[in-house]
Amino acid sequence: MQPRTSQLLGRLSESATIAMSRKARELKAAGRDIISLSLGEPDFDTPDPIKAAGIRAIEENHTHYPPVPGFADVREAICQKLQRDNGLTYSADQIVVSTGAKHSLMNVILSLVDAGDEVILPTPYWVSYADMVNLAGGQVVEVQTGIAQDFKMTAEQLRGALTENTRVVMLNSPNNPSGSVYTSEEMAAIADVLRAHPHAIAISDEIYEYINFTAQHASFAAQPGMMERTVTVNGVSKGFAMTGWRIGYIAAPQWIAAACTKLQGQFTSGASGISQKATAAAMNGGGSLAADMKAAFLQRRDLVISGLKAIDGLDVNTPQGAFYIFPDVSALFGKSCNGHTISSGQDLAMYLLEEAEVATVGGDAFGSPNCMRISYAASETQLQEAIRRISAAVARLS
Repeated sequence: MQPRTSQLLGRLSESATIAMSRKARELKAAGRDIISLSLGEPDFDTPDPIKAAGIRAIEENHTHYPPVPGFADVREAICQKLQRDNGLTYSADQIVVSTGAKHSLMNVILSLVDAGDEVILPTPYWVSYADMVNLAGGQVVEVQTGIAQDFKMTAEQLRGALTENTRVVMLNSPNNPSGSVYTSEEMAAIADVLRAHPHAIAISDEIYEYINFTAQHASFAAQPGMMERTVTVNGVSKGFAMTGWRIGYIAAPQWIAAACTKLQGQFTSGASGISQKATAAAMNGGGSLAADMKAAFLQRRDLVISGLKAIDGLDVNTPQGAFYIFPDVSALFGKSCNGHTISSGQDLAMYLLEEAEVATVGGDAFGSPNCMRISYAASETQLQEAIRRISAAVARLS
């Protein structure tokens, strides 16, 4: 029998972050001293009150099939969080709990996007967005941003990208991979443009909400008139160091929530009941449970920025959220060392992996080939050593 996979699978590429992480693990297994700054995972443990809620859930036998959109009390806890933190009033039937925010995003895109529909992605964008659109048969429309504008799409850029075929506009703040954070004023300008295009739905990915170094997180759905046209996607992985608990959720107009519930019912059914009960504790605790982690990330951000700015050829801005630095490395293009010629961020990432034993991710996968993503979700000791190695390796390029 000749192996044959579906044409649908051929529309997907492997996640660049996962691929780099796998390569780093392989080199480690071969005895190389790799410092991995490639994955977007907090290096902290889940807060104790959340773990205790998960243990109670096991003891109370929440181990049977849960409802497809999530337990009613968990969805209500999410509603209370949205009201408290974001000024948004939802009912439980507008919330769908899924197996991670990635699952939530996939549900929404498959529920909204048909073949030929356009989805606007401001660059840089999280690696999976484009493949999700491709899977649905949609057309990616990139809006290019750069470091000079802190990697944020302007209202005028959005106006120029919108067409009658636009189905979805993807927003992500704080942003992966750039760490950029949109202000409420910037969100308001984008909302003004979208009001003239009532056929377009906004998906606002706010998974890094609690790792935000500005005074206030701005939810796009809070803009006047946008709540009925916005799907807010969030979860517990980043802000509460709960990556392995696999819980994400959407808050959406009821018709979109119902569509996602229908789709999820045929794919995975309900997310883990144990993880859901732990999520309720996270929602009730809110940002206070993430405060120590956020403070540590801010200190690390400043350490890494200081070190990277001292390296010739790296253009570095100061991101206001998440745990990434996204330097523009185009000044190094055309340089080479030991058979490595740098023509893109991905080239530089592979060079640093082989020559400096530091794993990063090239910006190519994020729609920004002039850049490279560095995660500072690592100890200060590891970060200092990684910067030393990167500096030495870049200095060898000529």
